[in-house]
Amino acid sequence: MNVSALLRLLQAEHDETAARADHLREQIVRLTTGLAETEARLAELTATRKVIDGLTPPDHATAPVETATVYQCIVTTFNEHPGKVFRVRDLHEHLGLPTDEPSINVTRSRPGRLVRQGVLEQPGRGRYQKRT
Repeated sequence: MNVSALLRLLQAEHDETAARADHLREQIVRLTTGLAETEARLAELTATRKVIDGLTPPDHATAPVETATVYQCIVTTFNEHPGKVFRVRDLHEHLGLPTDEPSINVTRSRPGRLVRQGVLEQPGRGRYQKRT
């Protein structure tokens, strides 16, 4: 290999490496811009949370038991009493949930959904038991 061929190869590799470096610099600029925008949004969200926390009264009650937790409690109750038939009101009393009509009405759809999923069966109108 002569010197001129070696210099051509060296120049070609130099050009490729310079192009790669330019590409990486462009990526760094885009990523830096994206990072700055994301950090600014995080700062806005933090400030918003502080404002909302400041406006919320300290005695603000948290929401009642989460839906997923209620479903877990219902399934656990039926697993613990596989042969027992429950009405929704009985289920509320067993779980220690409020037995007022609005609370019971909210719960009425849950056993129905568990019947459709194949977890429970409905031996009679308004009655539910664990599927065997």
